[in-house]
Amino acid sequence: MRILLAEDEQDLNRIIVRKLTSDGYSVDSCLDGEEAIDILSYTDYDAVILDIMMPKADGFAVLKSLRDAGKTTPVLFLTARDAVADRVKGLDSGANDYLIKPFSFEELSARLRAMVRTAFGTASNILSIEDLTLDCASHVVKRAGKEISLSAREYAMLEYFMHNQGIVLSREKIENHIWNFEYEGGTNVVDVYISYLRRKIDGGHTVKLIHTVRGRGYVLRAGEGR
Repeated sequence: MRILLAEDEQDLNRIIVRKLTSDGYSVDSCLDGEEAIDILSYTDYDAVILDIMMPKADGFAVLKSLRDAGKTTPVLFLTARDAVADRVKGLDSGANDYLIKPFSFEELSARLRAMVRTAFGTASNILSIEDLTLDCASHVVKRAGKEISLSAREYAMLEYFMHNQGIVLSREKIENHIWNFEYEGGTNVVDVYISYLRRKIDGGHTVKLIHTVRGRGYVLRAGEGR
């Protein structure tokens, strides 16, 4: 999933980006609320992490801008302010969760997974279709009980498909959700990774799960052929 992090402490910002990237997320980051508002005005994310006390615009202002634009993107407030009144204000302002510094990265990852589950209407970390399963917590992928080894990018793409089963995803939409602003790859990168996934997920199986919808993109669904 693609995440925006707005945190003005540069060292903490870098550490969080590194941790989330290692967890398979595609992450964009900024150091002030004004830039966060600008980025969110033209880019859609699966989740947003906002520090409350930021220069130029605080987390509440960023959240207000996001909600005023009609976007329901899950938002987690990350802050050193631990008063109950501050937590209540954050949640009542439209935030989905609230994590107090200092925090464990394991808890941050778990809260992100919970927000994404809620956003996609799933109740479990285990996603499945036919005999394919994906564990969002452990990143273990299996088909017919056999574990499949995927790269971080392959896993991210498959997880995105699993959250959107039966929905045709355009190449542009896939690219925008899986790669961040720093990516400078080729124009056929989505097709290349689809071929990797097909080889690992569908290879050797009669029932094919990854299908091409000509002129529109790709879809994950049960059925024969492609």
